[in-house]
Amino acid sequence: MTVHVKPFNEQYFSVHFPDGFNEKMLNAVRAVPGRKWNNEKKLWLIPNTQVSNDALLKNLYELGDFNVQVQETPIATKIPSIETEEQREIKKLSEALQTKHYSQRTIETYTKWMKEFLAAYKNYNEKLGQKQINDFLTNLATKQHVSAPTQNQALAALLFYFRFVKHEDAENLSEVIHAKHKKRVPVVLSKEEIKSIIDRLEGSKRLAAELLYGTGMRLNEVLALRILDIDFDRNEITVKYGKGGKDRRVMLPKSLISKLKAHIAEVKAIHEKDLAEGWGSVQLRDGMTKRSSETAKEFRWQWLFPQKNRWKNEKTGEQGRHHIDESILQKAVKSAIREAGIVKNASCHTFRHSFATHLLENGYDLRTVQELLGHSDVRTTMIYTHVLNRGAKEVESPLDGILDGNLIRQ
Repeated sequence: MTVHVKPFNEQYFSVHFPDGFNEKMLNAVRAVPGRKWNNEKKLWLIPNTQVSNDALLKNLYELGDFNVQVQETPIATKIPSIETEEQREIKKLSEALQTKHYSQRTIETYTKWMKEFLAAYKNYNEKLGQKQINDFLTNLATKQHVSAPTQNQALAALLFYFRFVKHEDAENLSEVIHAKHKKRVPVVLSKEEIKSIIDRLEGSKRLAAELLYGTGMRLNEVLALRILDIDFDRNEITVKYGKGGKDRRVMLPKSLISKLKAHIAEVKAIHEKDLAEGWGSVQLRDGMTKRSSETAKEFRWQWLFPQKNRWKNEKTGEQGRHHIDESILQKAVKSAIREAGIVKNASCHTFRHSFATHLLENGYDLRTVQELLGHSDVRTTMIYTHVLNRGAKEVESPLDGILDGNLIRQ
């Protein structure tokens, strides 16, 4: 439940329940001395005094699960946010992850698992620790039947929380029942299949797909590229804040140089139009929020693949662009795969698998491919050695020898 507290005039501040209210919430406000209802604005007015502030706080605290949002106001005493214990812990986790420069996607994933963990032990009165971690992870494997990578993801979130938020080491995980790890070789497309898919894409979607295969970048890495990440002089693309928060450089395919330059010219025209209409700012990278608003309007910081339409904040009227959503390219690629008549279980990520496999087939060493993919451990890259153009494909079946020798009647 949320309460909005804002200034009204010098004598009063307002209290509003945007999500609606029940009788208990209503009584919490009614119990504040001097309160009154403003029927025109449909909100409560509370006297701007210390006594009223304290009374409102006390009444809301007693109700429990509240989040009070307070605008910077001339109120006598600012009312702090009323947070549940769970909200406080999630906030601490998020701050710790940001401090260590984890990606936004990782922050969202870790907080999701922590919310599930804390919710599972919401009514648990004792200190959470090793046993609860074991039980939670075991439940994921035995009752929710999650995959091994998903269970490991949850484990990573819990370990981070206990080590860097609670400052406790949770090392004895021998009792955990681990989800079975199914080893699968990656799906790889042939060069002919790659061309067939790309030929069925148009515009920025085609260019993005060409970058996926031509550089081995992940989908979110391609879509998060900025204009300044493209270096035509060095034929390089800089991947900022890749998986694990790591930066790396990948090659700029020579065949895409003219296409990219033409595309960037189109993006510049869009940006100039946004500027002319009073907008043109983009969200800057982590750690750059203190830069001036003019920096956010510079062309070099614009997305390489901006949204077609500007988003609009209905309350403030502010407008801007983010990069295109992953789902847009995913749907386009899936459609192209179907149109090409390819029956393999392929997706945008299959371009990355194909990139690595084709490089190894062309004689590039494993370490080079590892660096281009941004893998921390070469063992992760080694999976592509299982799908090279050798092995089972180049072993002659004994049946073929029999048939070729006419030992079996046709």
